[in-house]
Amino acid sequence: SSDSSWFLYYAYGSNLLRERLLLSNPSAVLCALARLQDFKLEFGHHQGKTNSVWHGGTATIAQSPGDEVWGIVWKMSASNLSSLDKQEGVEAGIYVPIEVNVHTQTGQVLTCRSYQMEDYVCGPPSPQYKKVICMGAKQNGLPTDYRNKLEAIETNNYAGPVPIMEKIEAAMKAKKISSA
Repeated sequence: SSDSSWFLYYAYGSNLLRERLLLSNPSAVLCALARLQDFKLEFGHHQGKTNSVWHGGTATIAQSPGDEVWGIVWKMSASNLSSLDKQEGVEAGIYVPIEVNVHTQTGQVLTCRSYQMEDYVCGPPSPQYKKVICMGAKQNGLPTDYRNKLEAIETNNYAGPVPIMEKIEAAMKAKKISSA
């Protein structure tokens, strides 16, 4: 198969967690851990509206000289490009696809598709969303100091239902059972 049938996707938010990404993008394969230089992680509400899936601010990346964001490069089939765009709310104008150059731990530079939130107001994530990011960072072995930074993120203390969280937890349980 030609290389154009795959693309590289750089995840820095909830898609750090394999089970989250695989819910709608079954082709994703772990490619590398990577660092995005001169950006920082922020949380925000698109046009000031709270995200209805996660009940809080969601992750985005903002240019910030001297800072860095850690994340994961996933190799994905081109057939999942539309499902990924849909998950990221591209059609609704919430996130826009961008191209980023990231550095892997072996010093390779990879050009990847990533997403940046348009027109947002900063606001804290829900504890559930933060938990998914932290679980993903741990699952894939992101650097400890970066994981500590993630653990220190303030949340909005939302305690209501988060249906997608139940789906993710069910997927994680199912995987444990099948590999036991």
